[in-house]
Amino acid sequence: MDTIQNHSVQAALGGAVGNLQRVRAFLRIRLRDYGVLDFDAGDTHRQPPVDTTWQQIYFCLRTGYYEEARSVALSSRASHQFAPMLMEWINSGGMVPVDIAAAASEECEKMLRMGDRVGRAAYDKKKLLLYAIVSGSRRQIDRMLRDLPTLFNTIEDFLWFKLSAVREYHGGTSSQVLNENLVPYSLEDLQAYLNKFEPSYYTKNGKDPLVYPYVLLLSVQMLPAILYLSKEAADEGYDIDAVHVSITLADHGVLAEGTGAGQKIGVMDAYAEVSSIIRQHGSAYLRHGNLSMALEYYAQAAATVGGGETSWTGRGNIDQQRQRNVMLTQLLTELLLRDGGIHFLLGPRGAGEEGELARFLTDSKARQQFLLEAARKCQEAGLDEKSIEIQKRVGAFSMALDTINKCLSEAICALSRGGLDGESRNAGLINSGNEILETFKYYPNESFHELNHLVMVPSFQERDHVLEQETACVPDLLKVALTCLDNVTDSDGSLRAMRAKIAQFLANNMNRNWPRDLYEKVSRSL
Repeated sequence: MDTIQNHSVQAALGGAVGNLQRVRAFLRIRLRDYGVLDFDAGDTHRQPPVDTTWQQIYFCLRTGYYEEARSVALSSRASHQFAPMLMEWINSGGMVPVDIAAAASEECEKMLRMGDRVGRAAYDKKKLLLYAIVSGSRRQIDRMLRDLPTLFNTIEDFLWFKLSAVREYHGGTSSQVLNENLVPYSLEDLQAYLNKFEPSYYTKNGKDPLVYPYVLLLSVQMLPAILYLSKEAADEGYDIDAVHVSITLADHGVLAEGTGAGQKIGVMDAYAEVSSIIRQHGSAYLRHGNLSMALEYYAQAAATVGGGETSWTGRGNIDQQRQRNVMLTQLLTELLLRDGGIHFLLGPRGAGEEGELARFLTDSKARQQFLLEAARKCQEAGLDEKSIEIQKRVGAFSMALDTINKCLSEAICALSRGGLDGESRNAGLINSGNEILETFKYYPNESFHELNHLVMVPSFQERDHVLEQETACVPDLLKVALTCLDNVTDSDGSLRAMRAKIAQFLANNMNRNWPRDLYEKVSRSL
């Protein structure tokens, strides 16, 4: 259309907007030096017009106007032999029967033997191209390109011809091939030919950096194209383009279609490599604190390693589902542990039903299992406060108190060694414990049997020698312990024994001058 618009007078398109009219307008410009064209000739008894049959058919096919190409072939005497071949090629998606391929190959052979005679109209070569496409013969195509190296003006025309001629006979290829002339031109042949040239050949040493990935994509070498874009040094954002192209190709399940000729990379390896590119892009958002964008790319990375869009619908195979779930769990945990991650994924309250987590883990049991595992990883990483918060969100109060108890013990030990942060940490932990106890009031029907074996109080008695040194925090800790004991059911008498031990501990430390209300609380609890 650009050519037509730039030469609107010569194109003489007028008010006609049909596909065939556009092709003919283009030919008026392209063949303007050859004389009157057949579709413009008014009086056929005068000088014979230029026959554009093969030009019209070729450019109709080149622009995807298959019906128009069929119409031209059927209406012209010059193409009456070719018309049924073309219709079969269109109807079969290029996979014509062997007899038609053989007839087209034989016609190519005749034309190639004639050679490029002096004075022969250049546009007649379109007839050779069309028969070569229908034949799909590797021998004829290679010979034609060798003998006529100037057939194509652009790499787009060249690749279109090559792709149109590609044949893929899955299984039974040998039974389809009767002789050397019918050995099909395969996609691997095309890829091998294109890969003989260095990337710099296509990009003109970096002047046109997108030409090489364009060639790779057109020749169905998906993974090499993505890898090239992701590593392109030019500051044009091609690495970002690589991410979004990756997502699209993965979602449509075509990544495995083109890993490149001669490359032995497996299907799952291709998806894993592309998934890594998407994940790295998401990590950049995470480093800048944009959890929302990071989540979207992380989800796409997990979906990609699981086979694309089908992984969300459960249509992927078992191994793909497993890999998706493993990566999704890993990436969600990474988000959860970041500053603001708990509120982002779980929402203002609850165990994720009000946050982003519910989008990916719709089952409440799955969310609970994920969060408990995340809390465990928090403890391993020394993120005790996050672990306690997650345990509280999921309703694992006993585990939360157990974590608080462990942390209090560590904080007390830190104080005894002169640690500067022990006192402030104690205050925060005591506050967390009080919040959990406050929560009990809203569950009157719960016995919290698991809390009957709180380890908070035993930890105090095991560290009497430490507590004796910490007159500032011990009263508060003992009050928390007594409150815990008051709010749970004593099913086996163990809690009464604990109260007695606390009372004995206070009796042994009467000289500490601790608050009077502490002694009163102990006496009421006995």
